Amino acid sequence: MLSLRYLLVPGFLLAAVLLLLANEYAVGRGSHRTRDIAYQSASAPGFDAERHLLDVYAPRHKAGPRPVVVFIHGGSWNSGNKNFYSFIGRRLARQGVVAVVVNYRLSPSVQVPAMAEDCARAVQWVSQNIGSYGGDPQRIFLLGHSAGGGLAALLATDSRQFARLGLSTNPVQGVILNDAAGLDMHAYLQKQEYPGDADYLIPYGKDPAVWKAMSPIYHVSAQAPPFLIFVGENTYPSITSSTARFRQKLIDTGFAPQFEVLPGKKHAAMVLQLFWSRNVIYQRLLPFVGAEPKSTARK
Repeated sequence: MLSLRYLLVPGFLLAAVLLLLANEYAVGRGSHRTRDIAYQSASAPGFDAERHLLDVYAPRHKAGPRPVVVFIHGGSWNSGNKNFYSFIGRRLARQGVVAVVVNYRLSPSVQVPAMAEDCARAVQWVSQNIGSYGGDPQRIFLLGHSAGGGLAALLATDSRQFARLGLSTNPVQGVILNDAAGLDMHAYLQKQEYPGDADYLIPYGKDPAVWKAMSPIYHVSAQAPPFLIFVGENTYPSITSSTARFRQKLIDTGFAPQFEVLPGKKHAAMVLQLFWSRNVIYQRLLPFVGAEPKSTARK
């Protein structure tokens, strides 16, 4: 079984090149991008002029309010940038969704609790401002790949992330997990079975209580929103096993998630396939978030 350290997306050159190529070709005439919006006050302690930014992708065809999907990128908690993923924002917008693609601070500058806070602040900004872009603040969904999937699941299951920001309710209405990593880092870091696993003590620290607090599997309850979960058939065994246990926890609450294994897919391909608007993830995502059917959406 391979170590979680090989989940670097876009932490290895090939995936980065492919994502950049996809970005170049994804010229979405049916969408409008508003880029580099600061979701954190520039006067706030720890403000990062690059990482505390998000982009909004809205359909050019004005109708709404539309469902909102916030994408959180992966990259092993130490790499990744919203600009690699503009193709996701454009593809969603062209299918009737207001999409938001976020940056957040990375290791070693900060640890995972600060990353979760950044993502929560981004969602808070969305809930307060997305109406100006045609989005419905009552229909905010999260989409996360790899490490971003773990952060998305954490925000959805641990409402304290929003309570710390002064929100009385969790604004997340549902989550789409795309080959999510970090669902149970408490168990993973306790074992440290593989060479290099100690590197994850940089983003997660050395306190097992923090590992558990940042692992979504320990926050699952009957209050969790709906989940749509995808996993690649040929992904890393650590993702397969942790996703299975996370799914079972959801089932045990009485709210079984929608779940699908994508044949033949490896970890990087799980996000790269989002370049194609007709792929199965979009086909399942659109009805999940209540988007305009593709047959009537402006292309």
